[in-house]
Formats: sequence, structure tokens, C-alpha cells
Amino acid sequence: MRNPQHWMIVGGMLLIGAPVAHAATTDNGRFSLSAGADYSSGKYGTDTTTDIWSVPVAAAYQTDRWTFKLTVPYINISGAGNVIPGVGKVNNGNPRGRGRGNGGAPPAPDTTANGSASGLGDITASAGYELFGSADRTFGLDLTGKVKFGTADENKGLGTGKNDYGLSLDTYKVSGAWTAFGGVGWMKYGSSQYIQLKNGFNANIGADYKLNSSNNIGAYYYYRERIADTGASQSEIAAYWNHKFNDSLRVQAYALAGFADGSPDYGVGASLKYSF
Repeated sequence: MRNPQHWMIVGGMLLIGAPVAHAATTDNGRFSLSAGADYSSGKYGTDTTTDIWSVPVAAAYQTDRWTFKLTVPYINISGAGNVIPGVGKVNNGNPRGRGRGNGGAPPAPDTTANGSASGLGDITASAGYELFGSADRTFGLDLTGKVKFGTADENKGLGTGKNDYGLSLDTYKVSGAWTAFGGVGWMKYGSSQYIQLKNGFNANIGADYKLNSSNNIGAYYYYRERIADTGASQSEIAAYWNHKFNDSLRVQAYALAGFADGSPDYGVGASLKYSF
């Protein structure tokens, strides 16, 4: 985390904090604020295309060895009622779920009901600690703990309504303009009376290339095992570009493609970050 490199979460469109990418930063001892816009689209193993927009706003503080981050997203989703942002296809038995009435006398549960909803997503908080950093700052190992609070409305199908807890171990190796990176993680997913989830592992691997003092590009692959009986694993690849205007302002854009029913078919997004 601490050297010229930092792990950035760019899979904000699903708000699961799963895909990670590598980008240059020197934010030690500084606060930062960022805002972005993410869009994804996919069928997730259903007959209906589900479109998800999210606008995450994040605040972070980084010291020599610690990084703390809080993300608050706003979500708009349109599509299958049994597709939950950050999770994918589930057996959603909530009779008041998305596409099943407005809270009056709801119809019988129908896991294939379609509808649209918007509102606050799941707020996430994380704390990362550098376990090891080489003297020349070309190799490092980071441990990160994460809590996803169940703040998204389960009756709108914006989330499960339950908290999730996770740990991840990430590493990087710098060689000239190239940086190889990867990590493994585990999440304890909360289940509700309507949505039952399993705990699951995830992993990522990728590479970053420093074009010049202001620009980095990179790509990574991400995998998460299936966490719902009716769902599927996630498998996707993403490419990104990071541009630093100055020591305080930077922008990042990305595009991704999914290869499994647990992932969107495609997604794009961008974020702007200001450090002070």
C-alpha cells in the first residue's frame, strides 16, 4: 500500500469491492475524497437483462502502514427481481421484492418478477495494513479487513439487508515500469430469511504499466466462487487507465467483460479522486 503503489477498488458497479486494480499514489498521511459513476449490464443466468447504475462516494485516509476507507453508494437497478447487486442471481423469496408490488398487499413470491428500484446501496468500510514492505519499496504484502453494512433496501432488491465481513491478502512486485499484483480473499456473507448465501473465496491477478509520471494502464482477472445455490461463480477481466493531473487530483476509467453468469456481460466506469 505504502510505496508508489496502492490497491484501488474499481468494481464499484456491483459494490462488492471485489475487482482490484493497481495505480500510482503517494497519499501517505493524507485524506482523500473520490466520486465515480459505474454502469453494468448482464443477464446473470436469467432471461432478462439487468442494468445497474451506481454512484459511489468514498473517503479515505492513508498513513505509512495503514489505509482506511469508507464508501457510500447510490444505486439504480432495472431488471430481474432475483438479481441482487454485488451478489448476482439468488432464490429471492421476499414477497415485497423488486417488481412484486409497492408494499400494499404483495403478490405471491415470484423469483422471476422484473422491476426497477433506486436508493442507498450497501455502505462499506475497510482497514488495510502493510504486513511487509521491502527496503527498496519494490515488493509488499498487505492485509485488509472489510465490512459491508446491509444498508441497501432488501424490499427493493438493492441488497440482502445483512452485513458481510471479509479479509484479503494482496501482494505486488515492481520491476521497472511494470508492476505485477494479485491477491486472495474470503467473505462471510450474511443470509436473511429470504436470501440464503454461502461464504466464499475470491482471487485476482494482474499487471500495471507506468507510461510516464502521470499515466498508468493495467489489466486484471478476478474470480469469485459461487455463493448462492441458484447463482454462479464470477469470472471477469478488466482494463483501466489512471491519470494524475497533479499531486492532489487524479482520474481513473475502466471497462470490464464477464465470462460467467455471476458477472455482468460488460461494465464501464470512471472516478475522480482529490487528496489533501
